[in-house]
Amino acid sequence: MKHTLSVLVEDESGVLTRISGLFARRGFNIDSLAVGPAEKAGISRITMVVRGDNRIIEQITKHLYKLVNVLKIQDITNIPCVERELMLIKVRTGDNKRNEVLEIANIFRARVVDLSEYFVILEITGDPGKMAAIEKLLEKYGICEIARTGVEGLEPSRFMKINRF
Repeated sequence: MKHTLSVLVEDESGVLTRISGLFARRGFNIDSLAVGPAEKAGISRITMVVRGDNRIIEQITKHLYKLVNVLKIQDITNIPCVERELMLIKVRTGDNKRNEVLEIANIFRARVVDLSEYFVILEITGDPGKMAAIEKLLEKYGICEIARTGVEGLEPSRFMKINRF
């Protein structure tokens, strides 16, 4: 089973190296990794997707807490949360297929960020399921390149009304 972990760390050089080294030494693979500044200065949020049962995730969490720079770890897999990912996808549009590709992009609310005679580059933001769905639909046109950011996720506040867009 895939688990999404949200890890708050001190924003210091080498933290990501120590975390990835821990995973490598233990033989765990990271399926998705996204890192960026958190809400407080000097703190970064690492969002990672890892495979394993609850026992393995518990073991990973214990090992992560042993690292000096790790402040908080939260498994947000089973918590209602907002998850998003960004994907750039370059699709072949020759042979008069551009309109079909642009229709699919419109349905998925993708933005055209580059357009040429034979290719279009789309920017898609959404949950991982949305990424897989549009990728599958665009395969028949010829996908040339894909770049994905990895999953980001935040737990909504339980005490505030959340507007969903």
